[in-house]
Amino acid sequence: MPPLRIDVHQADDLRDVVHRAVQALVEGKLVAFPTETVYGVAASACNPEAVERLKATKDRAPGLPFALAIKSAAEARDYAPDMSPLAWRMARRCFPGPVTLVLDCDHARGLTGRLADSVKNAVCPTGTVGLRVPANQVLLDVLCMINGPLAFTSANRAGKAEAVTADEVIEYLGDNVDLVLDDGAARYGRPSSVVRVAGSKLEILREGVVGTSTLERLTRYMVVMVCTGNTCRSPMAEALMRKALAAELRVPADDLDERGVVVLSAGLAAAPGSPPSAEAVSLMREHGMALDDHRAQPLTDQLLGHADLILAMTRSHQYAISQASPDAAGKTELLMPAGEDVADPIGGPIEVYRACANQISDGVAHHAKRIAGLVQRDEESKG
Repeated sequence: MPPLRIDVHQADDLRDVVHRAVQALVEGKLVAFPTETVYGVAASACNPEAVERLKATKDRAPGLPFALAIKSAAEARDYAPDMSPLAWRMARRCFPGPVTLVLDCDHARGLTGRLADSVKNAVCPTGTVGLRVPANQVLLDVLCMINGPLAFTSANRAGKAEAVTADEVIEYLGDNVDLVLDDGAARYGRPSSVVRVAGSKLEILREGVVGTSTLERLTRYMVVMVCTGNTCRSPMAEALMRKALAAELRVPADDLDERGVVVLSAGLAAAPGSPPSAEAVSLMREHGMALDDHRAQPLTDQLLGHADLILAMTRSHQYAISQASPDAAGKTELLMPAGEDVADPIGGPIEVYRACANQISDGVAHHAKRIAGLVQRDEESKG
């Protein structure tokens, strides 16, 4: 019997599509889903019989595990409780998206331990587990509704071309699947990149949609300096932090990215594209740093998620960040180690700006030593 096929674009109510997919998975059926990479086929990881059927459908060689599709980066820690700082950084920056992270798993402490033995053998036979959060809203909605993760793999026979349309899913797998959700051609038409992260080491097992150079950039430690408008205090703090880190790491400021650290700035109420104040530009020239090309940017959810450290100019900035994103609260600190605010110099004479820059410089020096130490330890552990 051919699979039931639902055209997502023609559905009157996407909630009904999600509920039907969840029901099928709960009943032990195999469901083919669209993703941003290629089409995948899934079974509930809580249903050993369904996972065995998925293995038979794929006809893949023993020892090649399925990934686990989970609903968020935060959930990754439930399955890989010993995630290193680098692994957590990659999860925050890659999920949802076209990357599968292969991480160490501990059955005694993580949720993989609750899976049936046959399912463990299918998804984590060697002490590692591949985790994926696909960037497809229907699939994400299913993951949020269903109990447990999905055993997930590409919707093709082992060794054959990936399916990038619903037609190809049906052609390749036929009546081995029960439900196919048709969302048109997959956006990228290439498989996810598969990345192994162990401690501070990253190994690219398969270069898919995301290339090696991009993956390497995603590993870098990111500091975000925050003020209100991103035209005075935070741009000066960004420039001074780059200068201080370059001195600590003994490299030119332009080479910081290659040493594994990125410094950015943003504003809580920034008008995108606004230039820096003339006084800030002038003062940074005195410090040997150019601000002429700086343009203001708002502090977005993505920046909050990607940042490893957020340095706020005032207590009110710190409070606003914690209110907007509780997840970011734990990595947000005041720039000044003693807890004093850095007052806004906007509208003041150059002497007020100079005093502000000197205060920022003192705060930056405190944090730069710590950040440089973290970067150097990462380098040593890689070597």
